[in-house]
Amino acid sequence: MTFDYLREPARIYQQSFAIIRAEADLSWLPEEDQPLAVRMIHACGMVDIEADMAITPGARAAGQRALRQGRPVIVDATMLARGLIDRASLNLVSCIESEDAAMLAAQMQTTRSAAAVELWRPYLDGAVVAIGNAPTALFRLLEILLEPEPPQPALLIATPVGFVGAAEAKAALLDAQLSVPLVTVLGRRGGTAMAAAAVNALTQDG
Repeated sequence: MTFDYLREPARIYQQSFAIIRAEADLSWLPEEDQPLAVRMIHACGMVDIEADMAITPGARAAGQRALRQGRPVIVDATMLARGLIDRASLNLVSCIESEDAAMLAAQMQTTRSAAAVELWRPYLDGAVVAIGNAPTALFRLLEILLEPEPPQPALLIATPVGFVGAAEAKAALLDAQLSVPLVTVLGRRGGTAMAAAAVNALTQDG
């Protein structure tokens, strides 16, 4: 038995993005930032998640400038790194699997994800930061960004997911009113696929 289905990757993307633009109301976003929302919706298959998105106008351009300058892309999870289409050409920083992160987690009595954020400090200025998994990582990054004379990432993509701390971490992010351009999804929903999609929107068309 064979099934009649679309097999061409380019046409699948094209039709998917067209459906998203037809069904989601993205009029609140500048046109140049809409590819961020489109790719994030594509990653989760939920058009209604648009209502929970918060995207700073100019976020995509800020991230693209950072990438053109060769600035780091910092990720909180190996799965997120694997989802980046152009990862081979990116200056990718992922500390979650390092022994130092494990040792710091024990010393700080926190999650390995939050401890890994301490290792991000030398890379944060001008970087694209993508947190798609751990609310504790976002909370720890917020603590760092609220210190006196903090580092200034070029763009912060924050879509940690889950039932404990995810909604609270993202609400705290908005409440902090940082000067850093943001891409986030409020509430419990999110995940590494959505964070990867947002980074991919910086390097891909559509």
